[in-house]
Amino acid sequence: MSDPFVRQRIVPGFGEEGQERLASARVAIVGVGGLGCPAAQYLAASGVGGLTLIDADSVQTSNLPRQILFGPTDVGSPKVDAAATALAASSPWCRVETRAIRLGPDDAGVLKGHDVVIDATDTWVSRRDVFSVTRSLGVPLVWGAVQGWHGQVTVFGDRVGLDDVFPDRGLDPLDGCEGQGVIGPVCGLVGTAMATQTLLALLGEQTMEGRLSIVDGRAGGWRDVPVRSRAGVRA
Repeated sequence: MSDPFVRQRIVPGFGEEGQERLASARVAIVGVGGLGCPAAQYLAASGVGGLTLIDADSVQTSNLPRQILFGPTDVGSPKVDAAATALAASSPWCRVETRAIRLGPDDAGVLKGHDVVIDATDTWVSRRDVFSVTRSLGVPLVWGAVQGWHGQVTVFGDRVGLDDVFPDRGLDPLDGCEGQGVIGPVCGLVGTAMATQTLLALLGEQTMEGRLSIVDGRAGGWRDVPVRSRAGVRA
C-alpha cells in the first residue's frame, strides 16, 4: 500500500517527525457519541497509533443521524465495539482498545499512559469526573459540548481547568441532547475541532487552552472567549 499520509508529511513544519509522533501517541476518547465518533475517525485516519474508546452505552436508532461510525446494523451493539469495528476497516494502522464502562473519579488507571484525553461526554457529572481524573494525571484534556445549533470547544491543561470556564459547576445549558435536541453536522464541527486540537497537543504545538471557542451552526461562525485561571478553584 502506498503512503496514506503523504499529504500530511508535505505540510510545512509537519513532515516525517510529525507523522512519527502521531504514530507513537495514545489518545483516550471518553464518550463515543456525536462528538467522539468524528474525533475518533479523524484521529485514526490521521495516523494516531493508539485509541482507547470508553463508553458504557449501546447504539440506539436515534444515535444514527449524528454518530457517524454507526449504521442500522449496529443498533443494540456496544458503542465501543461497533466503533472499533468501523475504525479497523477504515484505518487498520490504528490500534483500538475498548472499555465498556462509565469512567468515574476512581478510574485514573484507565487513562494512565495516554498522551491526550478527549472528553466527548454529555452530562456534567461525567465531565467533572473526566476532568478530575485528567487533572490528577497531568494529562491534557480536549473538551467539547454541543446542543441544538451551538457548540463549544476548549483545552484544559496546567493553566486553565473546567472550573475556570464553568465556575457554577454545570449551570450552563449544554447538558445532553435527549431533552434539548442537537443538529448532527454541528456535532461534526465540534468533533473535528476537538480532533484538530488533539493533533496540536500531540505535536507539541500551541492549543486553545485559555480560550473557549463557540460555534453557531445557524450563523456559520466561531467566536473566542478568553478564559483565565481562577486561583484556588479546582476540581
